[in-house]
Amino acid sequence: MSAKDSDAVMNRIEVAIAILYQNNQFLMQLRDNIPTIVYPGFWGLFGGHIEPGETPEVAVERELLEEIGYQIPSITKFGVYQDEKVVRHVFQAPLTVEVSELVLMEGWDLGLLSVDDIVRGDRYSKNADQTRPLGATHQQILLNFIESSHTKIK
Repeated sequence: MSAKDSDAVMNRIEVAIAILYQNNQFLMQLRDNIPTIVYPGFWGLFGGHIEPGETPEVAVERELLEEIGYQIPSITKFGVYQDEKVVRHVFQAPLTVEVSELVLMEGWDLGLLSVDDIVRGDRYSKNADQTRPLGATHQQILLNFIESSHTKIK
């Protein structure tokens, strides 16, 4: 690995994201449709940047509180997904409250997506009044999770 490649690896953004599931559906956020953000107007998993000195576990718990007011009872690491720009620490947990109890504080919409929505790669948003695509990386993470979990995600 060259010094330039090593610097690129060292400077990758680290994020912590959560697969939250309930009744064989998955909670996702419709990201704001702002061109300067990653995946604008796409469905994605809740989570965000890991702050300096923060562990991925603490970051995902903080992000869920900030984005939807959800205090997660417990969370398990699912895996790490890396590319040239981002290291994604992916966690999993059942969603233990009704979606109506969540308060969307970041994003355009939220909803429970079915396995069919995830396989198809899109879902209708009432707030956007249109069908919006899933972010490709988050879709692949969920497909991997569904495949690895089979029927254990109820």
